Amino acid sequence: MQTYLLLLVAIAAEVTATSALKLSEGFTRLWPSVIVIVFYCASLYLLSIVLKTIPVGISYAIWAGLGIVCVTLIGWFFYDQALDWPAILGMALIVAGVLVINLFSSVGHG
Repeated sequence: MQTYLLLLVAIAAEVTATSALKLSEGFTRLWPSVIVIVFYCASLYLLSIVLKTIPVGISYAIWAGLGIVCVTLIGWFFYDQALDWPAILGMALIVAGVLVINLFSSVGHG
C-alpha cells in the first residue's frame, strides 16, 4: 500500500510539473520553469522507487493514465480548454483501465 501512495505522489508531482509547463511559456518565465524541473525530477525519482515493487508496465500505465486525466481536467478548469464527449469518453476509458488493472490483475500487486 505504501508503494501505491508513492505512486500517487509521483503522479501529483508530474501533474504539477506539466501544469506549470504551460505557465513557463517555453521556459521563458523563471519560477514556472523551476517548478517544472523540480517536480518532474521528483516525479521520476518517486517512480523509480515504485518500480522496485510494481512492474514497470503496470506502474507506467497508472502513472501516465491518471496523469493524462488529471492534466486534462486542470486544462479544462483552469485554462478553459474545452472537452468534447469523445475526449470525456476516452478519459473514462483510461480510468476504467486503471481500475481494471488495480482491482482484477494480480500482476500489479508485487
